[in-house]
Amino acid sequence: MYAALWRALPGPVVLRAVLLLALLAAVVAVCFEWLFPLVASWLPYDETTVGTDTGGSALPPFPTPEPL
Repeated sequence: MYAALWRALPGPVVLRAVLLLALLAAVVAVCFEWLFPLVASWLPYDETTVGTDTGGSALPPFPTPEPL
């Protein structure tokens, strides 16, 4: 895919690199402006896996050493 994109760009290597960086910046800008806000409405940001402490633990308490 990247080789096909590189071959499709016109001009010498320097111009191709500049055009490729401009295309990359445009794709990132489009993602942040339109794609990510659109997808954010479908993501469960309010559903966290970390909740309040219920007092129970799956692991036994760590034993304290006996004084000598």
